Amino acid sequence: MWVWENESAKFWAPALNGLRNRGLEDIFIACTDTLTGFSAAIEAVFPQTEIQACVIHQIRNPARYVSRKDLKALMADLKALYAAEEGTSAPKALGAFAQRWDKKHPEISIFWSDNWPDLGIYFKFPQEVRRLIYTANAIEGFNRQLRKVTKAKSVFPTDDGLLKMLYLAMINITKK
Repeated sequence: MWVWENESAKFWAPALNGLRNRGLEDIFIACTDTLTGFSAAIEAVFPQTEIQACVIHQIRNPARYVSRKDLKALMADLKALYAAEEGTSAPKALGAFAQRWDKKHPEISIFWSDNWPDLGIYFKFPQEVRRLIYTANAIEGFNRQLRKVTKAKSVFPTDDGLLKMLYLAMINITKK
């Protein structure tokens, strides 16, 4: 566990180097939520790592552009993208999606197309593995619970005090 002001390349590079120095040889796949500098830090320390963008974040972001009445149809069409059976059918689904939505919301298919290199990793794997790598939400949920604990007390006398409190919170969270 690391204590740092914020998540950036300045944070992630030393954290990943620390893991490598402690014996971690390689990361096969990393699911990220496109934090600034995170992918670059992973590539610098573990260059063979395949970086998968979080599909849930990819789905949520376009929802901001769509009215409530179109949201259900949009989500159904986005599901056709991320639920495609294999990588070769996914680009076809993206084309069909663009054809349907580009008149109203061209920014959505552009967003997916721009991020496709980081989304395509997902399609190399069978459905059973995809469920494990398509989102970073489990980790985010865990971190959200830790933030609840730290928000209640905003000042800690030392970093060790913070780490002890987080350790106790982690024990309670993992019991759930």
